[in-house]
Amino acid sequence: MSYDVFWFLPTSGDTRYLGKSDFGRAPSNAYIRQIAETAERLGYDGLLIPTGTSCTDPWVTAASLVAATRRIKLLVALRTSITGPTLGARQAAALDEALGGRLLLNVVPGGDATELAADGVFLAHDERYEAADEYLTVWKRLLAGEKVDFAGRHVRVEGAQNFHDAVQKPWPPLYFGGSSPAAHELAAKHVDAYLSWGEPVEAVAAKIADVRKKAASHGRTVRFGVRLHVIVRETEAEAWAEAERLISHVTDEDIARALANFARMDSVGQARMTALHQGRRDRLVVAPNLWAGVSLVRGGAGTALVGSPEQVVERLNEYAALGVETFVLSGYPHLEEAVRFAELAFPLIEGKAPVTLRDSNQTGGPFDIRAANNLVAAAS
Repeated sequence: MSYDVFWFLPTSGDTRYLGKSDFGRAPSNAYIRQIAETAERLGYDGLLIPTGTSCTDPWVTAASLVAATRRIKLLVALRTSITGPTLGARQAAALDEALGGRLLLNVVPGGDATELAADGVFLAHDERYEAADEYLTVWKRLLAGEKVDFAGRHVRVEGAQNFHDAVQKPWPPLYFGGSSPAAHELAAKHVDAYLSWGEPVEAVAAKIADVRKKAASHGRTVRFGVRLHVIVRETEAEAWAEAERLISHVTDEDIARALANFARMDSVGQARMTALHQGRRDRLVVAPNLWAGVSLVRGGAGTALVGSPEQVVERLNEYAALGVETFVLSGYPHLEEAVRFAELAFPLIEGKAPVTLRDSNQTGGPFDIRAANNLVAAAS
């Protein structure tokens, strides 16, 4: 099956271990650029640039990659609760032009109410989606070339106009993820692609069906994607050993602290992640090759596909059979795992060119792990 494969830029920092890590990497621009350049050379289709108070600014990060990349698409957060639609439209048009039409937008209405409060946003959960609806209504009209007067509950503009066009018409594609009824309605009404976190196939199928049905009621169709971590090794045993190593520094105190933090959030998606394992180490395998260990201590997408290349690609194909066209993947640490996944899994994915790595004892070549590690050390 053919589908797009994106990678992830760890703009809040990178690590070899979850929990307490002695191998943390700061999200310096040099390191982030190294991952982006490597992902492009390997043949990944896009890069997700995340957002949050612990992340470097996604728009500044994306702008820094304009000259460093030529082909790969950048999926950048459009924060509808924090910025206004007129500024958002100007930024999108300028960045899409600089990228030559490679910009994708990830609509983010909220997530963590505590983080939003720190940014001066005090809207309740469903109010954030109401505000996003108004924001996107104005934003899309601006990028379509209209002069806009709009008076809503959350957004009001008079004589708004965008004077410089984006390359992509009528606007750069909109991506979005959310699990609540309000989120599904926003997806159905506005976005081009709906992203689900990596839940069991049956759960993802139900979400896709609901968004499809709602989109049809608006006379629209929506594409679909899944956001996952991946732990791929030559054998299944090696992959599961790596999964255990990743959380080998996680303590019970770490888990309790994370669960308490997740419990105060109003995110339906985060609640669904936590419900998969309920904080129990003996319940982390939630479906064939689907492991919820990341979400013991990390918010957001918290599941990983674990296994041999054949097993992991088989699981990806099961999602693809539902209509999933894009996978947004990540792995710790992100530089080495981008190379490893491409080397092991790309030969099994339709449309992906095989990647041949030099022996780890050799040096030289764009995909040499030893050279990449030297670059990581220099960037740090």
